Amino acid sequence: MSGVLHTVDQRTNLVGQNRLELLLFRLATDQLYGINVFKVREVLNCPELVELPNSDTNVRGVAHIRGGTISIIDLNAAIGNGRTQHIENSFVVIAEYNRSVQGFLVDSVDRIVNLTWDSVLPPPKGAGNDNYLTAVTQIDDRIIEIIDVEKVLSEVVPGFLEKEYSEETSEKVTEVPAEKVKAKKIMIADDSKVARKQITRCVQQMGFDVDSFADGQEALDNVKQILESGQKLTDVYHLIISDIEMPNMDGYTLTSSLREIDQAKDIYIILHTSLSGVFNEAMVHKVGANAFLAKFNPDELADRVMKQVHGDDF
Repeated sequence: MSGVLHTVDQRTNLVGQNRLELLLFRLATDQLYGINVFKVREVLNCPELVELPNSDTNVRGVAHIRGGTISIIDLNAAIGNGRTQHIENSFVVIAEYNRSVQGFLVDSVDRIVNLTWDSVLPPPKGAGNDNYLTAVTQIDDRIIEIIDVEKVLSEVVPGFLEKEYSEETSEKVTEVPAEKVKAKKIMIADDSKVARKQITRCVQQMGFDVDSFADGQEALDNVKQILESGQKLTDVYHLIISDIEMPNMDGYTLTSSLREIDQAKDIYIILHTSLSGVFNEAMVHKVGANAFLAKFNPDELADRVMKQVHGDDF
């Protein structure tokens, strides 16, 4: 137990310092890719896979690991670079995204690196809208590509984008006076286009207008512009829904930065992320966020938004 607590303390010390740890890996080429260590449960040699009939072509099969059955997604194939060959020599990265555990087939695993989010940048604009990158960074003069896993899952997992809140929640939403909903907007900060689409769709179905930003720095700059214009942040926004992992500035640093600004410190902040595990509660409290929600359950998100906007008796 003391070892676990020490690890929690070490990692929470990174919170608010705009730092992250990346597990670096390769697919079919020498190009290096990265995934946040917080999402990784373990890395293992590719186990025996059982193919499933009528499954997505990017799912190479399922494996029985630690008493459970996990789908193994061929990450190289999923981003359009062809199926991985000689999978018996490959590795599987077991990761937790959006409340579920998946295995990602990779060619090899390199190492873990510690860096700052301000060294992680959005993909170049020339990369187009169809790329699978959510960010890039540079380590030892090499470009590291960070894959938009939400985009991969939206294409591989049926119904990933089509989640809507339930009829019961929908009925509660319709009871809300429209003028109260429209009085202020909701701010969203998320680097994944797929995630922004999910969250925006959910809150717009609830009747709210939205301002969305691709990273914490963009969101913070927007706040500063609002305050410089003489407006109060809580007069413009009901609340902020922020991802944690974002280039330039992560959600933890965005939250702690807002708490240091007198005119912004009272805004309600939901950290809404595919990160999960034992570290989140300590992190959320440390930076001063009001709530943590794991992606993506529209009922929970809608309920949390409504309770904040209209009071806990709603």
